[in-house]
Amino acid sequence: MTKIAPSADPAVTAPAAPSNRLSGKLGATAIVFMVVAAAAPLTVIASSPIGMALTNGGGVPFNYLAAGVVLLVFAVGFTTMAHHITDAGAFYTFVGSGLGRVIGGGAAFLALFSYLAIQTAIYAFLGFSASNLVASAGLPDTPWYLWSALAMLIVAFLGYRNIDLSAKVLGVLLILEVLVIVVLSLAVLLKGGSTGGGVTADSFTPAVIMSGPVGLGVMLAFGGFTGFESTAIFRDEARVPHKTIPRATYAAVIGIGVFYTLATWMLVEAWGSGAVQSIAVEHTGDLVQLTATTYVGQWLATAVSTLLVTSLFACVISFHNVISRYLHSIGRVGLLPTRLSTTHSRHRSPHFASIFVTAASVALLVLWVALGWDPLLQVFTLISSSGAIGIILLFVLTSVSVVVFFARTKLDRRPWNTVIAPIVALVGLIAILVLAITNFSALTGTPEPALNTVLILAPVAAFLVGAGVVLWVRRRRPATYRSLLFHDHTTQNEDH
Repeated sequence: MTKIAPSADPAVTAPAAPSNRLSGKLGATAIVFMVVAAAAPLTVIASSPIGMALTNGGGVPFNYLAAGVVLLVFAVGFTTMAHHITDAGAFYTFVGSGLGRVIGGGAAFLALFSYLAIQTAIYAFLGFSASNLVASAGLPDTPWYLWSALAMLIVAFLGYRNIDLSAKVLGVLLILEVLVIVVLSLAVLLKGGSTGGGVTADSFTPAVIMSGPVGLGVMLAFGGFTGFESTAIFRDEARVPHKTIPRATYAAVIGIGVFYTLATWMLVEAWGSGAVQSIAVEHTGDLVQLTATTYVGQWLATAVSTLLVTSLFACVISFHNVISRYLHSIGRVGLLPTRLSTTHSRHRSPHFASIFVTAASVALLVLWVALGWDPLLQVFTLISSSGAIGIILLFVLTSVSVVVFFARTKLDRRPWNTVIAPIVALVGLIAILVLAITNFSALTGTPEPALNTVLILAPVAAFLVGAGVVLWVRRRRPATYRSLLFHDHTTQNEDH
């Protein structure tokens, strides 16, 4: 029987039969691979010149450091609450446990929308990158959507199988993409940067940090940490959840933050903190490859371009697994058809949920092709920006729920873990959300107010749909409503 443990409301349980539980033997390292793969480190570093061109140039390494610190503080309350939440629903179960069933249901659908939006955007980016890579090799031009479709087929196979197989594939791909960035960074370091006289710490000085809109820069850097919550999503498949999840969470945030900071620092040093912004404007799409050619050789630039495709592939594998487990968890609590919560008899995977995610991905791909949208300038840029707003909203809701949960249950009385850290993180996250909304046209690259408004409101609409589903369940299926994992402290008397 799944429950919040221990809880001030012992009547609240979830109808999770053991047969519907996922299983696996993931350790902290494997889960970290899942999280970091979703973050797509090579893709983030390759796209960091966008931040250099639009924000504070040579101060971009500080932006990643600042975003990492905000999430590290967020992780304090998140991991503390994770000790008391035994369902693998991640953010939405945290939100529901703190803020009630209706808001929790809204958060569930908000998460589904956000991750599906980001996944379909990455599929388009992958198809675009693979098509360009093939063309650069002198082979005939191929439509981008064919490569996207091929990736969907392979991801569908991996998603249908046990999670351990996906973890192994992700591990190999992740090591390769990190390796090329490490080689490039070491080359810049050993050659002494742009002057040859040694690298400097200019990127972390006030003058460079404040040379452009640092707030917008931190907001853009925050996007590089997407996938953070998947540590808790894989709870059922973790070897020792109460130890594995916190370790994986801290390791992922610290590892991603340090890697991004050091890698972008070396990228800045390769050209100089004063000159990198103008160079990034001219080479926004290929600055990493240009740096690789300059400091190592053409072979490394080719490796970067190739591994950029595999980085995106690893990313969609991870997102597919995350969305499948969201559907599995939501189906298990009764907010979606329970068929989604079934597990494969041999692989112990959420195979029906995985099939649904594949079908949705194919349907969206057909839609983008029918609309004639450009894979990079429209599908990736517009849809991922909308998904990013949804992800930030989830972080904000989770921070609030941590404070409310411990204030109500008194399960942990440590001020730093349950009040101070969550509130500090909440302030930072709200600032990032405000910056994302006020600078949304810069994110999408389109000045059309109507389109930008629709993209901003789409995550809100998904939240309202989820909340509406819970209200419908409360009216039509009260027994299911009462058995939802997350409980509404405003209706405890009704539950008892």
